[in-house]
Amino acid sequence: MPCPGVAPVAIYVNMADVKAPPRPAPLDDEELRRGMELLFYAYRDFTAEPDEILATYGFGRAHHRVIYFVGRNPRINVSELLGILRITKQSLSRVLGQLVREGFIVQHPGPRDRRQRLLELTPKGLELEHRLSEPQRRRIAAAYRAAGPDAVAAFRDVMLGIMNPDERRKIKL
Repeated sequence: MPCPGVAPVAIYVNMADVKAPPRPAPLDDEELRRGMELLFYAYRDFTAEPDEILATYGFGRAHHRVIYFVGRNPRINVSELLGILRITKQSLSRVLGQLVREGFIVQHPGPRDRRQRLLELTPKGLELEHRLSEPQRRRIAAAYRAAGPDAVAAFRDVMLGIMNPDERRKIKL
């Protein structure tokens, strides 16, 4: 509403003066290789302590992944676990059989289909999962604290961006 006695003022904006948001710098091959190298070194260090623990049981990283995902998804069925791990039934059978025989995982029959096997960590399995995951949680917590909350969100975005799009929806965020 115009003010009495005050002439309206027209404001003109020269669009050449309006700055567009900054565009990200193009990623050159060296920067991409640096990212790849960081992933390799980070994974090496991320798995080093659990690898030492696993070796005392005669287990490998496949055992760790099974223990982790069964612990994260109690009563997961074998088919779902195969989908997460993307390994053959034969490979899973060997690892899972050993974990069941040694008392780290128990198998329950499905409620509707008794042939279905639902997997769950035993108390012994829960203890091992904690021992394996604790050094990794400490490592991630320290990195998150040092990088700050914006970097945590950016890291999550980068990791999701690296994953195949159809797998992203399976992640508990």
